[in-house]
Amino acid sequence: MNLDQRTTAAAAALGEAVAAHAPAAFSSSFGAEDMVILDLIARHRLAVEVFTLDTGRLHRETLALVERARGHYGLQVRVLYPDAEALEAYVTAEGPDAFYRTVELRKRCCALRKLEPLSRGLQGRGLWITGLRREQSVTRGDVQLIEHDAARGLFKLNPLVEWSADEVWAYIERHEVPVNALHAQGFPSIGCAPCTRAVSPGEDERAGRWWWEQPTSRECGLHVTPDGRLVRAAAPA
Repeated sequence: MNLDQRTTAAAAALGEAVAAHAPAAFSSSFGAEDMVILDLIARHRLAVEVFTLDTGRLHRETLALVERARGHYGLQVRVLYPDAEALEAYVTAEGPDAFYRTVELRKRCCALRKLEPLSRGLQGRGLWITGLRREQSVTRGDVQLIEHDAARGLFKLNPLVEWSADEVWAYIERHEVPVNALHAQGFPSIGCAPCTRAVSPGEDERAGRWWWEQPTSRECGLHVTPDGRLVRAAAPA
């Protein structure tokens, strides 16, 4: 497919899924893929609530982009924060950077800062829109366009699942989509500041996320089933 065909297919998938599984929510990290989706939502005036998770450890460049996107698109962006009491207990017991010590402690941090706020954001929703792409990493190689998340009781749409990184950036350039300034500094995938680094030529796009861990464990849990697998069950037609 060329970029026009990719764009048409993604817009159609968004429109059909939003109509079929409303109410819809888009959880945006404001990475490159998510900015493409945000542009499509705004361009087609889709009835989608946009929210983001402010973990308390985000790069200042990410926070600046949230404000820029609000003004650029004229859209409301709901910001969800971790439960302060639970996070305080974790940091008091383990320290602010405990995630470097073990995978278990890192996943507990992600659960507090991301999973619990995400659950609140998706409560009562029938559709969850994400920017997952198969090309991003070894853990995402067989993600489907639309899947059923049984644990959360909703459908999950990945409208850019087949897109390449080049196609994402071609769309951004064509439509003058605002992006995170860190992308120009070698950050293809951007999460919390202490858990993200720039990548080297030849590394996969998510090599800079939790780089001290094995590649097969580098997911925060947002897209993982209770038994540790990425959600991959295709939704029925």
